[in-house]
Order: sequence, then structure tokens, then C-alpha cells
Amino acid sequence: MDPLALLVSAVVLVAVLVVAAIGSPRVRPAFVAVPGAVYLVLVGSLGYADAEGAVRRIAPTVGFLVVVLLLAHLADREGVFTWAAALTARQAGTSAAGLLLRVVVLSAVVTAVLSLDATVVLLTPVVLATAAHMRVPARPHAWAAGHLANSASLLLPVSNLTNLLAFATTGLSFVHFTGLMLAPWVVAVAVEYLVIRRTFRDDLAVPVGDPVTEVPGPPVLALVVVGLTVVGFGVVGLAGLSPVWPAVAGVLVLGVRRLVRRTSTVSELVRAADVPFALFVFGLSVVVLAVLHNGLERGLSALLPGGTSLPALLAIAAISAVLANLLNNLPATLALLPVAAAGGSGPVLAVLIGVNIGPNLTYVGSLANLLWRRVLGELAPGARRFSAIGVATVPLALLGATVALWAALLV
Repeated sequence: MDPLALLVSAVVLVAVLVVAAIGSPRVRPAFVAVPGAVYLVLVGSLGYADAEGAVRRIAPTVGFLVVVLLLAHLADREGVFTWAAALTARQAGTSAAGLLLRVVVLSAVVTAVLSLDATVVLLTPVVLATAAHMRVPARPHAWAAGHLANSASLLLPVSNLTNLLAFATTGLSFVHFTGLMLAPWVVAVAVEYLVIRRTFRDDLAVPVGDPVTEVPGPPVLALVVVGLTVVGFGVVGLAGLSPVWPAVAGVLVLGVRRLVRRTSTVSELVRAADVPFALFVFGLSVVVLAVLHNGLERGLSALLPGGTSLPALLAIAAISAVLANLLNNLPATLALLPVAAAGGSGPVLAVLIGVNIGPNLTYVGSLANLLWRRVLGELAPGARRFSAIGVATVPLALLGATVALWAALLV
């Protein structure tokens, strides 16, 4: 352990996290993370070979993330989210509580299939517009989308970047991973729904002022492509292939069609791929590795319990949730996975429960929270109000999801 190297690495990590939390369009997190990673290598806080190895290991995960972001963007341009929200609103009729239930289900499905970024950036604005059209308070529905973007990202390896990072260390197939996380996902979604419904019961008692009666025609091609892509994830997983290939196929079908019809441009698709965010993840992985190698890994090894007993899994999930709210869930995942992986897939999945559900406690817990706050604008609650709702949901969801994981591991 080198105290000076640890201090330097920690300062760089804090700088990266501060820039990410501020979210200034002028200073992207990648502009700090990448130079910070290079600096740590140059001053000897991390060896070049270690840094290169970190980039190589995470490259397939980042590549897959870029493809999924493109798929979600193309689905949005085809009208998938507008159609789904309109159908949801029509089914709710004149009940704001019925709308909440359907928004929760829709948010959970979108998060699981197209990732939490799709729910925050693409679905949440549609939900807000739908609530405004129906003349009901937007708060419960917006909150459901924001919370479910985190909590409902437990199901598939593709639902969250944290899942993608963990999936590579579990040794599980796509189908096995999903099978183990199905019960935790259902429990987490149910807890979020019940707590949000009770918290906003006064808002939900307001009758719908203008029910939705007309729904645009379904974007059949986009729905079929997304559905086949999800099926493809499971099929290629059974064959031992990377899930990136079905996603690439989906992007090619929708993307080439839009380019040929000139309804999208190459520059638009490049922006949707969010290359700066990919560079940020590369830089962050190197910075976190420097902090780990210079002392954090030893501390986490002493802190995390071993085994897959229920008390051990609960402790791992709780520690992971706390670390996610201190560091943000992405660096927390990068820090915890090397330690948890030594105990097998059970502890790794418990880490995911902590870093995916835990961020609902504070704005800094995940980048999705910060994006959600930006999407809401003036409707965004203050940090104290956000945490107050988090206190009501996070402990119950963590407990229920972890117990469900423990039971699934026994089966």
C-alpha cells in the first residue's frame, strides 16, 4: 500500500465524480476522466500494463452499451415510447392510480429491455407529457419512472452498465443470470409501486381531467425488432456467444432503414451512441483501478463478508448501497466486483442489488438520477425530498430483493 499513490488516485476520482455530478455541458466527465487516467499512469500510481488491461477488459462491455443506446434511440424515433405511453394512458381510463400502475409496469419493462437510460431520457418526458395531457399531477408518475430506472435494472445483463460489468465476472449464461434475478426484480418493482402509491395517495385521488381515447398505430417493425433482439439475447447466450450481436442486428435493421429513407442522419446516430460517455467509462475504470491497487481493494476485502448465507448477502447488498451513495454506483461497482467475484456469482449479484436499488436514496447515487433531475427541470424535487422518498423505498426493496436472491440461489 502506497499512501501517497492512494491519495493522488483518490483526488483524481473525486474530481471525476464532482464533474459527473455537476453535469455541465461545457465540461463533460470524459474531459476529466481520460486525462486523469493518463496522469495516474504517468506519475506511477498505476502501471501502464494494468491500465491497458483494464481498458481491454471493459471494452466489450462499453461497446455493447453503445449499441444498446443506439437501439433505444432508434426505437424512440420509430415512436415506440409515444405509442406505449398512449396505450398505457388509454388503459388507465379515468384513474390516476391506474395510470401509476401501468407507468410502473411500462418503466420496468423499458428499463429491463432497453436499459435505464432509455427510461430516464426517452420515456420520462413522454410520461410527463401524458400526465399533463390527462390533467393529473405528474409527480407520482415521474417518480415511478425515475425510481424504476434504478430498481428495475436488475433483470437482464443488458439493463444497466453495472449489470454488464458484473455479468462478465459471474460466469453465468444470459438465461441463468436472468433466472436468478427474476424474483429480486419482481420484488423490487412491487415495493417501489406500493410505497410510491402510498406516498402520493393524495395526488392519485385527483380524477383524470382528459382521458386518452385515441392511440396512434403501433410501430410494428420497431416492436418486432426489439422483441427479436431480446429473444436473441437469450439464444446467443445459450450458444456461448456475446449478446452484442442481436443488438447490432437490431440497430442495422432500424438504422439502415431510417438512413435510406433519410429520416435519420449519420451525425444523429453518432450523437445517440454517446461516445463521450464511453470514453468516460474507460477513464473511470482506470482511475478506480488505481484506487483499488493502492489500498481500497484491501479495505473492501476486509469489509465484505464471505459466503452466500442470507446474512452475508444482506450485508454485501447494504455495503454496496452505501458505497454507491458515497461514490456513485458505477465506480462503486468497479471497486466491489473484484472483491465480490472471489466468492462466486451470489455475492456479485448481491452487489448488483445494492448498487442498482441503493442509488434511489440520493441524487449522487447514480448518473441516471442526475439525468432524471435534468429531464424534470423545475418539477425536480429537492435533494432532501428525494432522499425522504428513498428512505421509504430503498431499505424495503433491498431486503426483499436480497431475500429473493438468496432463495433463488438455494433453488
